[in-house]
Amino acid sequence: MTAKEKLQAGQLYRVDDELRAELAACKKKCAEYNATPREETEKRQAIMRSILGKCGNNFYVESNVWFDYGYNTEVGENFYANHDCVFLDTGKLIFGDNVFIAPQCGFYTAGHPLDAKTRDAQLEFALPIVVGNSVWFGGGVRVLPGVTIGDNVVIGAGSVVTRDIPSNSVAVGNPARVIKKLPPSE
Repeated sequence: MTAKEKLQAGQLYRVDDELRAELAACKKKCAEYNATPREETEKRQAIMRSILGKCGNNFYVESNVWFDYGYNTEVGENFYANHDCVFLDTGKLIFGDNVFIAPQCGFYTAGHPLDAKTRDAQLEFALPIVVGNSVWFGGGVRVLPGVTIGDNVVIGAGSVVTRDIPSNSVAVGNPARVIKKLPPSE
């Protein structure tokens, strides 16, 4: 299997020349996006569409923003990401409709083994992050590999999401835990 095939299968892999080239190409597009003035909306949207794997018609991403590969990220309708967000989309990163992300949030599908010998061999893995509809992330939230967040969820500012969060919840803390249930959205 190639490194990319191992990555996509959720297996341990080592970044090879193919993945390095894809990372570099995406970083170049991110730099172009970040350097394009906000007033140039059409140009910015075209660049972002070339980065993302899939996107709705209505979305907006503030500068500065960084993706690893871009093509592993899917965003639904009415998606908004505020300034200084990082999307380490080594694995799939899927956002539903009506997702709002405050500044300085990070979504990290990439992970490294706990075993030092394996980690020192520069092996890593990627697990998907899936976010439902009508989700709001407060400033500075971090979401770790393999997490699923349901519909109608609020993640409080500064939280670190290490495990799944059920629908109709408010979760806060490090690690984030559900502190309140919300009525189902209509």
